[in-house]
Amino acid sequence: MGDALYFYRFDASRFTAKTFQVKNWRQMLLMKKIIHLIAAARPNFMKIAPLYHALKAETWAEPMVVHTGQHYDINMSEAFFRDLMLPDPHYHLGVGSGSHAEQTGRVMIAYEKLLLEGRPDLVVVVGDVNSTVACTLAAVKLGVMTAHLEAGLRSFDRTMPEEINRIVTDAIADILWTPSADGDENLLREGAAPEKIERVGNIMIDSLEMMRKRIMAEDAAARYGLKAGEYGVVTLHRPSNVDKAEKLLVLCRTLVRVSEALPLIFPVHPRTMKNLKSFGLYDELAAAPGIYLDAPVSYVPFMNLVFNCRLAITDSGGIQEETTYLGIPCLTLRPNTERPVTVKAGTNRLCTPETLEAEALAAAARGVNPSPPPLWDGKTAGRVTASIRNRGRP
Repeated sequence: MGDALYFYRFDASRFTAKTFQVKNWRQMLLMKKIIHLIAAARPNFMKIAPLYHALKAETWAEPMVVHTGQHYDINMSEAFFRDLMLPDPHYHLGVGSGSHAEQTGRVMIAYEKLLLEGRPDLVVVVGDVNSTVACTLAAVKLGVMTAHLEAGLRSFDRTMPEEINRIVTDAIADILWTPSADGDENLLREGAAPEKIERVGNIMIDSLEMMRKRIMAEDAAARYGLKAGEYGVVTLHRPSNVDKAEKLLVLCRTLVRVSEALPLIFPVHPRTMKNLKSFGLYDELAAAPGIYLDAPVSYVPFMNLVFNCRLAITDSGGIQEETTYLGIPCLTLRPNTERPVTVKAGTNRLCTPETLEAEALAAAARGVNPSPPPLWDGKTAGRVTASIRNRGRP
């Protein structure tokens, strides 16, 4: 055979593999499979980072980060890339803010142009933001193989834009990687082909474990004059909580009362900050001695705050998962959750602005034990990589 090399070439557009002969390693390197990893919002970065590193270690894969620009803030984008050791995005679509229709349309137009300029072998979308469904639509309509990481999550509340994005993405994506058994069940109930579904676990835990040493080395609470176990962490950004003055007023005053018993560190999302100021609530909240307002915090110091808090109050999805893994009480200010496994584990409770104070004081006093679901073990990126590789076998 001389210096000729024989190997299987993975064709993601059809998930087939054929034997090819090449003359040298240079030619083989040129045949790496291009995999687009779509990132738009802060949690997306955490989900693509472990997969990027796992794929980058493979000889057959060339992962490329596509930043749609849907959510753009130096503390919520570039800082996360640094913390997660991601390269600068290979492509930045620069879409910016806008209504749901405007964002979805702009991402579709921009991403379609990118796909037409250079067709990847596989597109991986994550989560449930507008860019997730937009990139899926653009790719699938051009016949590009598309996979949804974190598929099958359902809140069963179609008033939530994210729920619509999840349903549409899962209906048309070619591969559905689920984080837990309820995801499989939801997809099968909706008629998804069983061969599309593969449970791989929770990629967010991979990010946490990947960065654990750096996270543990921080002392993020010290900048607020607080110690581990002496405070709670608050994150609020959903329109249902922060876009109406009356509701945000109730939440702010409840947080002030809770902070009299347990200091609260509150990194404020740009949307929430805008509304706090426009509704005239910022000064009242900032004046409370137990409330520590801050700009959005990048991944490593933020997770250090979570690691060492006594309680988390949130309306986001990721913190529900991370606190379940860590065994930290979490109160979710929503009527439902697409992550019911966290409620079943006993770490997470749904609450309202009216019940928050009593729930917070009780949760801070009782504590919980870690109870992560199966496959929430920090090895999801490896399983996803194996799934891509195995689906390419003849």
